[in-house]
Order: sequence, then C-alpha cells, then structure tokens
Amino acid sequence: MCRALTAGLAIGWHSGQRVIQRSVCSCQVGGSPGSGVGQAMNSTTTHDIERFRIGIAQADLDDLAERLGRTRWPSSLPGAPWERGVPASYLRELAAYWREDFDWRAQEARLNSYPQYTTEIDGQKIHFMHVKSPEPGATPLLLIHGWPGSVVEFLHVIGPLTDPRGHDGDPAQAFDLVIPSLPGFGFSGPVTEPGWGSRRIASAFAELMRRLGYQRYGAQGGDFGAFVALDLGRVDPEHVIGVHVNAATVGFIPFGDIAEDELASFSAVEKQRVQRLQNFLAQGNGYFQIQATRPQTLSYALADSPAGQLAWIVEKFKEWTNSAHERPEDAISRDDILTDVSIYWFTGTAGSAANLYYEHALR
Repeated sequence: MCRALTAGLAIGWHSGQRVIQRSVCSCQVGGSPGSGVGQAMNSTTTHDIERFRIGIAQADLDDLAERLGRTRWPSSLPGAPWERGVPASYLRELAAYWREDFDWRAQEARLNSYPQYTTEIDGQKIHFMHVKSPEPGATPLLLIHGWPGSVVEFLHVIGPLTDPRGHDGDPAQAFDLVIPSLPGFGFSGPVTEPGWGSRRIASAFAELMRRLGYQRYGAQGGDFGAFVALDLGRVDPEHVIGVHVNAATVGFIPFGDIAEDELASFSAVEKQRVQRLQNFLAQGNGYFQIQATRPQTLSYALADSPAGQLAWIVEKFKEWTNSAHERPEDAISRDDILTDVSIYWFTGTAGSAANLYYEHALR
C-alpha cells in the first residue's frame, strides 16, 4: 500500500523518455509490513519511467538494531580463522559496528546523490541509476552486478566513467551509465513469479535501454551479471555494440575432468587456475548448491536474522576479494560492505536473489 505524500502533476523528458510525476508514495518493497524503503512517484502500472529516492523508515532501522542486539550467537570450535566459515569473534565485532556505528543515513544520502528511477518491465519493477556524462556523444553502458552484489559495487567508478576529463582520463572514453538492480535484488524488489533467469533479465534490460532512447550501447557484467551481459548480446544484437565481463561463465570454465595430455599442454599459470577451480568446486561452492536447490528454505533464516544475512554475504567478500587479506575490509571498506548487506536486509530480497541460482540450474 502507498501513502501519498505530495500531489500534483509534472511531465518532463529524460533521454527522450517521458517521465511522469503524479505523486510521491512511500511504498513497501521489502522489510516489515507497512515499512517504506523508497519513494516512487507513481503507483500505477505504465511503461513510464518514475523517479525514485531511497527512504528507509526509521522503524526498520530500529528493528535492525533490536534484532542485532538480541542475536543468539552459536558456539564455535578452535582452529584457523575462516576455516569452517566466518569466525564468531569477527562476526560479533562486525555486527556490533553495524548496530552501533554504521551510518545508514549517510550511505542513503550517498546513493540518493545519483539519479534513480524505476519502471515496470514484463510485470517486474526494475530499479536503476542513470548517470549521464557531461561529455557529448558519450557511449551508453549498462553496468550489471551479480550476487551478493548491488548497485553499491559501482559507486567508485561512476565518476571516472562518466567524467574521465575530471579524473585525468580521455574525454573520448566517457560513458552514460545505466546501473540496474537485478530483478529480485535490492530496490527492484522480490520477483513475483518464476522464470527470471539471465535470458529474461537480459530481455528486460534491452527493453530498459529502448525506453531510455538508446539505439546502441555496451554491457559490462560481473558474477551473474556476466551471464546477463552475454545474453544481452544474444537477445539484442542489433543494438549491443560490445560486451565485457569480469567473470568467466559456463562455456569458458573447464568443468569436469581434463585429459592428462591436454593438461600437460597447459602453461604453469593455466595449471594454477585449474587448481584454483578445483579448490573452489571442492571447498567454496556450497553456497551455490544451496541457493540453486533450496533457495526458499535458506530464505527463512536470511529474512529473519540480520546476523545470518551478514555472515552469508561477508564470507564471500572475504573469499572473492583476496583471500590473503586477514579481513574483508582490508580489500573493501567496512561501510561499503555493510551498505550492500543493508540493502539486502531492508528490501527483504535475500531469498528472491538466491532464486536466480535456482533459475540458472534449470537452464
């Protein structure tokens, strides 16, 4: 249910697309019933693009602090840190920081400093940032996150990509950025029906770029965003001018056994990469199997316990940044990590995001 905060009608144009503002609504995307996580301008179902600002209700912030304060901590066994998962002492410390020192309002303002919008495509709300370059003729570029990511992971590159002139770069390499939240993730809200795999998401993003008036654009994807970026090249080849991925996808990864004669032809670096892959499949792939087979079962714990949600995500920040670091925040700031985790928590999308793995397993 939406509570109208202002009324009136304003019609404008944004990148050739009509933007209609009828009212500002405090709309529930996730979290506790009646709580608001953002302000959308129009609650009707149209193809219009609506302005959006994040606005987490104070009641949700208080609820988070209360839940963290009464976490029932499990026992732990002695041994090397991170050997069996997230160390209890570390998670206690990080949860205390999240509860007592982390400034969500500052991070909310940081996110709201960039233009944000929502639109409905194929029955699903799509949230996205749209940051235009000051350079004429900038190349449109989709930046697509994966799991456990969000739009937060791109905040540090928005400036250099949209305004290279102001960052000691070549102005000819400027980009207009479109940074969507994947369906089922963050402020796009939970998906409401099955079938939202990478190909359907790619089709939705192609439609998004069409609505924004872009006739040619590139796509960059990491993690599951790499699957979506490649599928964009397949579903919209007339408009996609290039795809870049920073994660290998199926078709590039040599799953399964490798013949001895073939392995003998590999370079030392290639053999090291194969060993890393084998280590990942043997020791680091449990999260994938759980999310790909039982996302609903997992969702009960993650939707109810912020400490559980924190552990589930922060382990991947530790493993996927640089395992030589003692702590995840040695690679990525603690506030960036907690901003990402907070988005999953406040929007109630942990289970919905996990469903993407289930959809992928059905391919």
